[in-house]
Amino acid sequence: MPESQPAPPTLPSASSLRPGSVAAILPAAGSGKRFGAERNKLFTLLAGRPLWSHAAARLAARPEVGPVVLAISEDDREVFEGRDAALVKQYRVQLVTGGAERTDSVRAALDSLAGDDSLQWVAIHDAARPLVDDDDLRAVFQAASVSDAAILATPMAGTVKRDLGDQQRSETVDRRDLWIALTPQVFRLGLLNQAYQKHNGRPATDDAQLVERLGHPVVLVRGSADNLKITFPEDLLVAEAILARQTKHVATQTS
Repeated sequence: MPESQPAPPTLPSASSLRPGSVAAILPAAGSGKRFGAERNKLFTLLAGRPLWSHAAARLAARPEVGPVVLAISEDDREVFEGRDAALVKQYRVQLVTGGAERTDSVRAALDSLAGDDSLQWVAIHDAARPLVDDDDLRAVFQAASVSDAAILATPMAGTVKRDLGDQQRSETVDRRDLWIALTPQVFRLGLLNQAYQKHNGRPATDDAQLVERLGHPVVLVRGSADNLKITFPEDLLVAEAILARQTKHVATQTS
């Protein structure tokens, strides 16, 4: 397995967060059901590398990021500690056992960080988002340093319809204030721990929702369309094209 990571779109430029003060958490205990894979889709190769390693590499390259915690299924541990062991070491990844739900995995990762006084921040990132832009990482880290809670997001682009449940009738929803949440989602560590302490199992679609329930505002930072989530096999074709463009752009900048 090749160990070199294609360079991120730009060289890291630091935010105001202290170097090594951010723990990156990548929930990775899911399955490949929607992807149609027999095993975890995160083992699918992109440019010869498993998906999870691209996401881990981009976060690990940031000066603000210290540990990279991967919350995994015990069924997948053999692969991470065997075939992918060199990549785990290269990107200083810590493996913890995740849970049935995303929130269970994040909580397990947070518990593993307890007692490390060097950490002040946590960035939750989808391991299936391999192409997050370095400028976006810097921007969301900087926004969190001011607000204690910031997430990458993108404005809703298409026309949005609401199903009225009456003979398939619909109505158009005003999308001007609607955004699609992306990752990473960055929080002061104590704030996210507080949100999880009050979670009590109530359904939540992302970590920002738990923080919002505390009454704490979450800042939206506009993110790049490159930061797609690999959900279906056809998404890989788009990711390959984006990665090729990003790599060519870096080569042009550094030549």
